[in-house]
Amino acid sequence: MSTEPFTQEQISFLKEHMSQWLAEQSLGKPPMVYEIELRERMVRVEEELRNQRELIQYIIEQMDKRFEQVDKRFQQVDKRFEQVDKRFEEMRQDMNARFEQVDRRFEEMRQDMNSRFEQVDKRFEQADQRFLALTKRMDRLLIWSFGTTVTVGALIVAILKLT
Repeated sequence: MSTEPFTQEQISFLKEHMSQWLAEQSLGKPPMVYEIELRERMVRVEEELRNQRELIQYIIEQMDKRFEQVDKRFQQVDKRFEQVDKRFEEMRQDMNARFEQVDRRFEEMRQDMNSRFEQVDKRFEQADQRFLALTKRMDRLLIWSFGTTVTVGALIVAILKLT
């Protein structure tokens, strides 16, 4: 045996005839037996594919059922959210109504306080007028008192000079 590698001619010869030799030998079986075995394998593969298809169809049906159940749950959740939205809307409207009532009460209180302040202002004005009137009276009293004192003093001085 030589340890030299195959030549290019030998390699091309092997490539050309290898498939033919394998088919003839059919891995050690006659071509007819090999063909029958291939047919049996194809039938088994087809049966397995059919089983796989049925299994996939079953899985798809089960998934569809689950998706329908999930859709129903989502619809229930949507209904609950709608109910919560309605409750929030009712609460918001109720709060707005209450705030309007509070606003009205504050407005009434403000008006009442304004009217009371006006009354107090009127009373202060009246007190101011009274104080002005009292001040005028005291000024007149002072003038009369001063005039009377000066007159009496002048009379006393005149009487004393005459006597």
